[in-house]
Amino acid sequence: MGLGVAPGFFGPTFLGAASTPTPKVPAWQQIPNELSRAQVVTPLDPSAPVPLPADVTRQLNATLAPDGGGDFTGVVQDALTGLPLYDRDGTKNRVPASNMKLLTAVAALRAIGPETRFSTRVLAGPSASTIVLSAGGDVLLGAGQSQPGKVMGHAGLETLAADAAKVLKDRGVTGPVTVQLDDTIFTGPALNPAWSLDDVAAGETAPVFPLALNSARNSPGATTGPRPQDAALTAAEAFAGKLQAAGAAAGLTVSPGVERAKAPAGKQDVLASAESATAREQIDLMLETSDNYLAETFGRMAALSAGKPGSNDGATAAVSAQLAELGIATDSMHLADVSGLALGNQVSARQFADVVRAITSGPDTRLRAALAGFPVAGLTGTLGDRYGDAITSQGAGLVRAKTGTLNSVIALSGYVVDADGRLLVFSFIGNGLTPGAAGNKVALDRSATALAACGCSGG
Repeated sequence: MGLGVAPGFFGPTFLGAASTPTPKVPAWQQIPNELSRAQVVTPLDPSAPVPLPADVTRQLNATLAPDGGGDFTGVVQDALTGLPLYDRDGTKNRVPASNMKLLTAVAALRAIGPETRFSTRVLAGPSASTIVLSAGGDVLLGAGQSQPGKVMGHAGLETLAADAAKVLKDRGVTGPVTVQLDDTIFTGPALNPAWSLDDVAAGETAPVFPLALNSARNSPGATTGPRPQDAALTAAEAFAGKLQAAGAAAGLTVSPGVERAKAPAGKQDVLASAESATAREQIDLMLETSDNYLAETFGRMAALSAGKPGSNDGATAAVSAQLAELGIATDSMHLADVSGLALGNQVSARQFADVVRAITSGPDTRLRAALAGFPVAGLTGTLGDRYGDAITSQGAGLVRAKTGTLNSVIALSGYVVDADGRLLVFSFIGNGLTPGAAGNKVALDRSATALAACGCSGG
């Protein structure tokens, strides 16, 4: 699950002056992980010395080297001032893989808001014995009872069905009840034509709908393997089964099968509803686990919030528009999707560093909600099994970064506090790399570790 942190808390407090310098503290004290959710550390001292660009460049040029073919670009900035500390072809467009999710997170937090929840509703249909399951963007539904303490399964179909069955019973409806599905808030192709069909077959993603169980997985713990190809219909059929079970004692019966239909226009009669976890909690989960399906859903929901179609094109347009409004240069950017699976995405390391800086230190404080979702080196998410060897262990618990991996692409963008107490943001992207070459991941991790260990101020 995503890191659970109190609103406004994101590890060290990066905004505002501290009254005294902050001493170096053990990694576990700095990380709001599952064992230390409420740990708060003293704000960083903004007067901590800024690294010398020449020293940062010397260190990174020694570590950021490809294992075989291809090349790396990279940018490091001082988070507080934006001062460039390292730049290797930083404006060159690159395929960013799942680093794309950082852009989607920023757009969603701005367009939707961190505390927004998505509602799955059961509406009265055109007749007394017809109900409509209305999709509202929650793709993390659970099959069982609602679990308020969870992100995945926060809203459960069993609870929703029981609530609906009670209302139907109170209205004297015995059935057979016909269940309809309205998932029309998303439009256009459910499957992005920019995706490789091999990736879809492998379960990296699936056709995108505004309603799904377990982020379109067959079970909440599944992370690989085939996915339902019609996640909304699968969820609706599961709901119909739960409704039958919930209403059995009262003699309520449910017709077999689920049909798609638009909910009646005008004022809607809501029989029952279930609310998702907040957008902030879902975005944390998306970033920590690099969930492609959830990212694509958030792109479409951001588009709807901005008055654009809930489609592939609407999602990419919404993300670009939100970044531009934030002051991020987007003229050279090309977005083919919002999860990073598409090889047609083109974004520079400079743009990613600017986005991370906006999250950590920019004026839009809504973006702080994304900080807890950055995987923590050696501890959480997609960095949980990295930074365990002698040459990278110094970065464990300190480096927080979003990963990205495709066949010949690898990327790492995030933030770290250096040995002098200075907050740095960075982005490293490799393209054209030798597939499967283990040294490329090591190059990224060594480079981020070098920043964590850097006492590069010349003092």
